[in-house]
Order: sequence, then structure tokens, then C-alpha cells
Amino acid sequence: MNKMFAIGDIHGCVQKLRELIGLIAADPQKDTLIFIGDYIDRGSSNRDVVDNVLQLKKEFKNVICLLGNHEQMLLNYLEDEDEEMYLCNGGKHTLSDYGIKLSDTTGERKEKIPEAHLLFFQSLLPYHQTKDYIFVHAGLIPGISIDKQTIDDLLWVRYKFIDSDYDFGRRVIFGHTPMSNPLIMENKIGIDTGAVYGGKLTCLELPKVKIYQV
Repeated sequence: MNKMFAIGDIHGCVQKLRELIGLIAADPQKDTLIFIGDYIDRGSSNRDVVDNVLQLKKEFKNVICLLGNHEQMLLNYLEDEDEEMYLCNGGKHTLSDYGIKLSDTTGERKEKIPEAHLLFFQSLLPYHQTKDYIFVHAGLIPGISIDKQTIDDLLWVRYKFIDSDYDFGRRVIFGHTPMSNPLIMENKIGIDTGAVYGGKLTCLELPKVKIYQV
């Protein structure tokens, strides 16, 4: 059976990403890499992380890249929306990586991000489903079908989802809320283990539920 490797929130920790990809030894032709979102912000190598993910998309036949709340905040910022919110959530590190100044106009901000990177941010998926799993950045609101969830729910929900034992029909794989260790429950698995805060960067191999960390 082909394997799926779900990778948690990276937040600019490019060296941990490189080490993790080497550790899991995924098959570029058979296996699927699934990034759970939050590639950028707070860390020191945000642009390098995006470059690495784009390179992996060239090397691997199957790569799924999900949208995180930090990528959505960046996209909003580039449209001159929610500037203070983005800056308060670690956005300054990403803007510095791209040479963006707070005094730049909306047009100047976009021009300083390479086209391939901008297209990457714009192409990120809100969620991904397979027969057995739902992959989403933050989680789901219990009792609401996935097609009725708002983008804010998918990117920002925390304990209303985490504390629920609701059966979503598929096991939900998520990040967003950092924990000291992966959260493994019957209905969900959380894989944000705070890489940017000095914790581990986590990868979950499915279907065997094997954890890799660096």
C-alpha cells in the first residue's frame, strides 16, 4: 500500500524540514506528501521553506499543500487587509525575508514576492479528503458537514474541535494548535508540535500511524 506522510506546521524552520524529509525516506513515485499549512511566519527561514516545498513538488509525483491561517493572513496583508493582525502573529519575519517594508504600497508588496511563491500561496487548498482521512489545518466544527464549514473554521478553530469526540466520518489530521507531543485520538490526530517554539517538527505516516520527528 502506498504511504501518506502528513507534515505539521513548519513556520520557517527550514533545517528541520530538510532533516525530516531525509528521515522519512518517502518514495517520490508512490507516496504522497501532505503539508498541513503554516509554512511561514515566526521562524527565520520562511522564504527558504517555500523554496524547499516547491522543489519537493517537482521531485514528488503526489504533493498536497494545504492553506494555513498564516498564509491566509499574508494574502490578506498583500491586499492591505488586517495588517496589524498579521504583524502581531509573526508576519514581520516573513516580510523581512522578502524584503517588504511596512511603508511599501500594496503593489510594491506583491512585486517583492517571486511569482512562483505568490502562486503557491494562492493555490493552497482549504482541506483534502481521502477515503479514510480528512486533512485540514486547524480542524472542523462538530456537527457541520465539511462543505458547510467556513474558511475561518478550517483555519482557526481550536478547542471546540480538539475537545470533541464527534465522529466526522473520517479521521481528521490537523495542525495549528501546538502541543508537546502528537495528539492521537480515535477521531483525530494533531501533528503541530511547536517546531518554531523549540519543539519538534512532526510527520505522521499513514495508514500505519507512525510518527517521525526532528
